[in-house]
Amino acid sequence: MSDSPAARLQALFEGHRLTPTQRRIAHWMVRRAAEVPYLSSVEMAELAGVSQPSVTRFAVALGFDGYPALRRHLREVAPGEQPAAGDGEQGLNEYQQAVQAEIENLRHLSTLLADPAPVERAGRLLASSRPLPVLGLRAASSQARGFAYFAAKVHPDVRLLDEGGTMLTDRIDAAVRAGAGVLLCFALPRHPREVVDALAYAREAGLTVVTVADSAFAPVARHSDLLIPAAVGTGLAFDTACAPMLLGRVLLEAMCDGLPDAQARLEEFDAAAASRGLFAE
Repeated sequence: MSDSPAARLQALFEGHRLTPTQRRIAHWMVRRAAEVPYLSSVEMAELAGVSQPSVTRFAVALGFDGYPALRRHLREVAPGEQPAAGDGEQGLNEYQQAVQAEIENLRHLSTLLADPAPVERAGRLLASSRPLPVLGLRAASSQARGFAYFAAKVHPDVRLLDEGGTMLTDRIDAAVRAGAGVLLCFALPRHPREVVDALAYAREAGLTVVTVADSAFAPVARHSDLLIPAAVGTGLAFDTACAPMLLGRVLLEAMCDGLPDAQARLEEFDAAAASRGLFAE
């Protein structure tokens, strides 16, 4: 397990029943773990987009007398680096700030991957499932589609579930009847209720659910057997998802490690593509 400030914060929140507002606060505290021990309750509220009393109630829900007590505790167990005066993104335009935020999301993902065990476990699970259903609706559909496109080159049976509606549970049932043991889900904000319901149904049907989500506190968390978070950028009109996309590729790599014939399948595809003149070189 990584011993980073973010990981220690995550451990602090685990085991507590948090409201949606409190999960939002927890999510932003993990994302900005290095700064949180030095932020006031007003600054924390502004960062998370909630009210200042909500931050106080959050601290009390964790067992502290108030936010100052929580902040003192964080300085002891998850100390970061106090921001120097003048630090920040002054002078950058909004587009540059969005890029910088994505770079920070990737840094956070890199820190998370210092402990490779969750990804390695996910890779083994994905490799073992025949077929492998891959779910992603609305904003997450492109992540699911990209994963499924590459996974199909090495996995013998990948089934993309990127359309909702009444057929979704039918397709989950069909995958289970065909022998599926695992479902991979990409879940990004805003989280469709249909995805939450689909994961609950999949687990009732006996599937192990592996999820890539924007936060460990996302609504899909309670219906996931293994959730690996990768934050999205929120600085533009529409969220950016560089970290979830990269995490999907990391999972592909881990899955290939669990498929003994993955390299042979790739070589077979390359040979067929060359003979068909599939790609312009």
